[in-house]
Amino acid sequence: MITIKKTLLLLFIGIGLVSCSDDTTGNDDPQDGMPLEYREELNVSYGSDSDQVFDIYLPANRTLNTKVMILVHGGGWTSGDKSDMNPVKDLIQQDLPNLAIVNINYRLADENNQPYPMQIDDITTIIDFLNTHQNEYVISNSIGFIGTSAGAHLSMLWSYAFDTNSNVDMVCSIVGPTNFTDPAYLENEDPLLQEILDVYGIDTTTAFLEEISPYHQVTASAPPTILFYGGQDPLIPTSQGVDMETKLTSLGITHQFTLYPNAGHGWIGLELLDTWTKLKAFTELHLE
Repeated sequence: MITIKKTLLLLFIGIGLVSCSDDTTGNDDPQDGMPLEYREELNVSYGSDSDQVFDIYLPANRTLNTKVMILVHGGGWTSGDKSDMNPVKDLIQQDLPNLAIVNINYRLADENNQPYPMQIDDITTIIDFLNTHQNEYVISNSIGFIGTSAGAHLSMLWSYAFDTNSNVDMVCSIVGPTNFTDPAYLENEDPLLQEILDVYGIDTTTAFLEEISPYHQVTASAPPTILFYGGQDPLIPTSQGVDMETKLTSLGITHQFTLYPNAGHGWIGLELLDTWTKLKAFTELHLE
């Protein structure tokens, strides 16, 4: 299996915004009617592997109705780190301060470890961990996902096919692969695109490719979904976003879709501002 050596571009690079929260820690439960203080825990272990850790940021004044946004980094399933999503975390803390945030790492694929179902299993373990510690953290079991690139693929796939308790209130895909049976992938002659496909090359049967494709796993009960894609993306064909939007429409799923015609695998400036404006409003409507 070919290992992707080029780290995918971080969408939210250069934001430069600083969280308005601090490092004050508080008790797990209010005492004498006092509201809870801000609390964060870094590198919380949820498994035996060094990659099985997450950071959790718990807002002040939270209750058991406080909803949770889970951030899932990209990197072609073989690279990347939760620190890549820190600019997104900072934006949420600044503009959506009532949300708890869980910024996750997951086991990375290599020659001996296939990404599926390993990485989906990691997300399931994290959700189970949060549910088990719900009273300790003082959060609800209602969650949302924001994923970039490979992390967006994992966010959609878990939300559509593995959310057996219907805990996901919304999912956001930023340049995430959606359909591995897309002719733009299967008939491509681009070595960089083929590198991505080779990560899942252990089984190229149609049944397997459909099993790992959010496009084929989504049903009419899927949560509200917001999609962002670049028209000049060298890694994610435009059809990945366009076809997903068509599928969501056909199923009657609440969704939004934005295609930036001149953007690649990430963007800055006015397009980035547009992305956050739309994502913030979508989150306020469906998760807060």
